[in-house]
Parts: sequence; structure tokens; C-alpha cells
Amino acid sequence: MVAGEDIKKTVSQEDGDPTSHNPMLYDPLQDGVVKTSKTRQYVAALVVCLGAVAAGTALAWTSPVLPQLSAVVNATTGNSTIAGNSTATIINNSTTSTNDGGIQLTAAEQTWVSSLLAIGAFLGALPTGYIADAIGRRYTAMAMDVPFILAWLSIIFAQSVGWLYLGRFLIGIATGSFCVVAPMYISEIAETSIRGTLGTLFQLLLTIGILFVYAVGSMVSWTTLSTLCLIVPILLLVGMFFLPETPVYLLKKGRRADAALSLKWLWGRFCDSRSAIQIIQNDLDQAGADASFLDLFSNRGSLKGLIISMLLMLFQQFSGINAVIFYTVQIFDSAGSTLDASSCSIVVGVVQVIMTLTSSLLIERAGRKILLLFSSTVMTICLAILGAYFNIKDGGKDVSAIGWLPLLCVVLYIVTFSVGYGPIPWLMMGELFLPDVKATAVSLTVMFNWLCVFLVTKSFGTMNDSLGSDVTFWFFAVCMALATIFVALAVQETKGKSASQIQSWLSGRQ
Repeated sequence: MVAGEDIKKTVSQEDGDPTSHNPMLYDPLQDGVVKTSKTRQYVAALVVCLGAVAAGTALAWTSPVLPQLSAVVNATTGNSTIAGNSTATIINNSTTSTNDGGIQLTAAEQTWVSSLLAIGAFLGALPTGYIADAIGRRYTAMAMDVPFILAWLSIIFAQSVGWLYLGRFLIGIATGSFCVVAPMYISEIAETSIRGTLGTLFQLLLTIGILFVYAVGSMVSWTTLSTLCLIVPILLLVGMFFLPETPVYLLKKGRRADAALSLKWLWGRFCDSRSAIQIIQNDLDQAGADASFLDLFSNRGSLKGLIISMLLMLFQQFSGINAVIFYTVQIFDSAGSTLDASSCSIVVGVVQVIMTLTSSLLIERAGRKILLLFSSTVMTICLAILGAYFNIKDGGKDVSAIGWLPLLCVVLYIVTFSVGYGPIPWLMMGELFLPDVKATAVSLTVMFNWLCVFLVTKSFGTMNDSLGSDVTFWFFAVCMALATIFVALAVQETKGKSASQIQSWLSGRQ
């Protein structure tokens, strides 16, 4: 079909399409009533981001659960010592009674229960992109939700550590998959004006899932917690039945009328679907046919987008967020706080949720670049101060008078991470690629992210023991300083820009 001829027709007038007379396909252009509704876009994004809630519950699950599964009762004190940690931790006797599954884990088994999620996520990310291109974003989300459900069932009814291993590996596959398909789905259903806000929902709901486990996990048994976590993927599966496939995917497959119906459902029946369809078609025409794996590296725009996306993920993980969370309880103690570890975790979780929500409100006003620069700059300062604090403290000097300073740094750090480097790399990952390479590029980026998670997690303990806390924090401060320079020099603002405008920048045409 010639593009010029297509523009003269409404979507509802396509020849040979059995659904061409569907009244939903008619655009009300003759009445001059053209407006879009954003409500269903938010609903669709929230439903698919239930996968992020499920991922958040899976990531945080080990925090309250491993102490229950590894508790060995001390008959003389009435308390329980957590086995398998380099630093012994005392938990209440009531926690021991919540191990109603009859499973006790050794230190080595705890390590596997923790790490199998990351391994599964790494392996689950790559095929998801290809599956999403083959059967669609919607059906991929539904298919990859099944491992979530099977994983929680395996964990809930586990009678041995092997079933826990299986559950954690399956939950990792599902987590890695939704890190790919959810940002893809959102970027392809959202209007340009709210694309940033919707894009931050993934990180927001991830933090909500984490906070849920922190808050509930300290009050219930691990099997009850796992049962509650199972509800999320069930709701996700039900919700996906009511959502449409993305217009971009449908148009990519030549299903123009279905793409228009999807737009009408998402943007409202009074939207100008003809113009929207034509814009998407122009982007698809610019991209051409499905690109091969090597085309991702031979096309300048695609390669630059991949490099930027991967580096943003690198800086996200090497921001030192794990180091800061690791020392949160100790820093709270230094400030004279009487909060226990569980309460500290809840406080951190609440701050993350509130500030990630703030980011979703600011993203279309301030823009991506300014929030990234603000985030990395403040985190650099906070990490440098924390390094200096631990340098003074480990040197044997009294730091009681400045116990408030590291607490202030931790709060500011978590606030700025949640506003910038927490949600924005996930958002921009969905913006930087045309449809022909998006599935492959997003899959590779997510795999790289989980590789960075593994590297930071494995190296943090070694760095902390061999180099000291001060040098470890200073290392992450240098990483954030480099992130500031990188974003300032290599990243342009994508707020309000169409896919073709973003590709013009990446390809060097502007």
C-alpha cells in the first residue's frame, strides 16, 4: 500500500479488512472532537507492572525468610542465632516459631537460595525479547507470569531445599522476563506526553513489592508470606486478559485495524487513531523489516542506544545502593536510633516508594537528563562523605558527635537514587530503540543489568574486607562522578520527543 494513498483513508476504510466497518474504528474528525483519554493507559501500565510488584516481593523475600529458615534455638537464652552469616544476628524467639515448613538451611544452602534468582533472571531475559516479537508483548507477559505462579507454589509446598531451589530459579526467570516485557509494553502504549510517567511505574511498583515484604515478612511465617506473594501474579494473569496487544506490535504484523482498535481502547474512542497509526507506521518504515542480531551493532543509532542503555544500567548497579543498604542499620545506630533491623528496612522501603512516586510526577516536568544529573551529583557527595565517616571511625576516633551526618547522607542518597538512577534507566531503555531491534536490545540490556547485579553483590564483600568500608564507598563515589560526566556529555533529553526524533539524535542527524 502506498503511504500517500493510506493518508487519504481513515483506518476504518481499509479494503479487504473484515473489521473495517467496526464503529469503534471511525475517527470523529468531521465533528472536530479529537481528544485522548489517559485513564486506560495508566490502568494498562499498572496491570503489566504487577510483574514489577511480583519481582519486588521475590527480591526482598530472602530478607525476612532466611532468618526463619536458618534459626537454631538456643535453649539457655530463649533467643535464636542466625546461622550462616559472617556476623551473628540475634532474632526474637517468636521468629523461630514461624518456621512452619520444617526446613532448616545451612550457610551454603542460603547462598544458593539467594543467588538462584539472579541466575534465573539472567537466563530469562534473553529469550523474552524473541518471544515478545513472535507472539506479542501481551501473550509474552501472560506466558512468563506462569513461572511466577509455579515458583510460589513450589516454595509454599516445599518439603526440602530442592523445592526452594526450583522456586527461586523459576521466580528468577519470571523476574528477568518482566524486566524486559513490561518496559516494552509500556513504551508502546503510552502517549508521548505521559511516556515518562508511565515508564517510572515499573521501578515504583518494584519498590512497593519490596516494602510489602519488609512490612509483612516480620509479622507472619514464611509460608504465609509466600502465599500472600502468590496473589500478585494471579492478579496479573487475570488483568492481562482484559488488556489489548500494543498498537506497535499489531501494526508491525500488518494488523492495522486491530492496531486501531487497540489505540481506541487505550487512548479513548475520540482519539485521532489515523494520525497515531501513521506516525507508528512511519517509525516502522524507518526501521524496515525485523533486524537481525548483528544489525543491532551495525546500525549507528541502535548501537549508540544500546551503549547508553547499558551504561545507565551499569551506573545504576555501581551506584553503591547495595553498600548503603548494607550499612543502614549500623548508620542508624551511630545516630542514636533504637530501631531494629526490620524497622530500618521498612523506613528505607517507605522512603524509596515515596521518592520513586515523586520521580514519576517530576519526570515529564524536569526531564530525564536533569534528574539523572541531580541524582548522580548528590549521590557522589553522599558516598564521599560516608567514606570519610568510616575512615575516621575505623581509625579509632570518636564519631559520636557527628552520628547525624551519615544518617543524613543515607536519607539524601536513597532519596536521590529513587528519583533518578532507580527508575530512569528502565524508562530510557524503552525509549531508545526502534521496534525492529527493541526486543533484542532490551533483552541484552536487562541481561547486562543482572550481570552487574551479580558482580556488585559478589565483589562488595571482598572489597569491604580487603579495602575497608571507606575505600569501598569512595569507589562507588568515583563511579557516580563518572556517571555525572557521562550523562552531561553523551545523553540528550528525551522528554516529549517522538521515536523518530530520538533516533535522529542517536544516528547523528541532529
